[in-house]
Amino acid sequence: MLASDRQGASRVQALDLLRLIAVAAVVLYHYGFWGPSSHDVPRVALPWMASFAQYGFLGVPVFFIISGFVIAYSAEGRTATGFAIARFSRIYPTFLFCMTLTFLAILTLGPPHFDTSFAQWCANLFVAAPALGHSYMDGAYWSLVIELSFYAWVAVLMAAKVFPRRLDHIILIWLGITFANELTIDAPLFEKLFLADDSGFFAVGLVIYEFFRGRRDPKLYAVLALSVGTAVFQSLHKLIRLSPHTGGTFDHAVVVAICLASIAIIFAATRLRRVPLPAGLVVAIGGLTYPLYLLHMQLGYVFLMRFSSTDAVWAVSLIISGLVLLSWIVWRFIERPAHRWAKDALMAQAIRRGLVVTVARIPEATAIERSPA
Repeated sequence: MLASDRQGASRVQALDLLRLIAVAAVVLYHYGFWGPSSHDVPRVALPWMASFAQYGFLGVPVFFIISGFVIAYSAEGRTATGFAIARFSRIYPTFLFCMTLTFLAILTLGPPHFDTSFAQWCANLFVAAPALGHSYMDGAYWSLVIELSFYAWVAVLMAAKVFPRRLDHIILIWLGITFANELTIDAPLFEKLFLADDSGFFAVGLVIYEFFRGRRDPKLYAVLALSVGTAVFQSLHKLIRLSPHTGGTFDHAVVVAICLASIAIIFAATRLRRVPLPAGLVVAIGGLTYPLYLLHMQLGYVFLMRFSSTDAVWAVSLIISGLVLLSWIVWRFIERPAHRWAKDALMAQAIRRGLVVTVARIPEATAIERSPA
């Protein structure tokens, strides 16, 4: 069997399509409801979409669920060092390019609606720019910090030889800490350290991977129920902060329905090994979602506010189409070679320093390995 055939056989193709749906929901949210007002822009791009676009924020938890599944898959057969190198080389080069591109666009085209500085760019090199006293170059980066924190915890647990062997215990302890914090002191430090606002979504993804591997036992069903319940709770808990911040009125029943439907769809997607689309197209769709997520908000609004016509629908359509094309170009010509170069360079350094970075790999694990952020 050719390598490309093996990749197509082992890839969970439906997840690539779900990534596109998730990022489309986030784009809808930022252009139809929340994005402009968050930056004091005097108008919403597509205000007539606000009543349903406001639920697009749930696209981010979908990414977290997929991330839980994908990270459990890609951790199989790796050491902690190998896992960390694979994640860094997948995430950071593309982030650096997109962040810098956004910086240059804001610097040259942003005023009077947006501005930036070299100091902000430097702070964003560390991703978590607010920790250094500066704002994110793009407000969407907050979820990338959550993703990286999740990866860091997985690497630590892998180094401790408990991930994924003790996955049930990890999830139970994690969710216990989540509820202990959320229902008592609600300390920001615990929230950030233990991802207490998003742990349920990652846990659902981890459990779905256990089902994907063929595991079936009462304990796993119980952990799944607890994880789903936590995810639903966290979806509703987010509204406590989101409603006052955005001025939106959210229907709790709709939020719960979307959350449960998303989990069910992702679970079903992992049971499908192929979709009726060309494999290359599916790979490209999955590939462009990460740069599109990084570029769609701030960069898109720079162009919208600078060049938009009186017809906002056409302006948004042209801008989003351009960003999709740009995202494909970034994936095809920047992300893929940069990922290979960074991974090879870091692996060589790790080997040179005597770190154990490779063990017997499950042959198909690399085929699913794509950032869901």
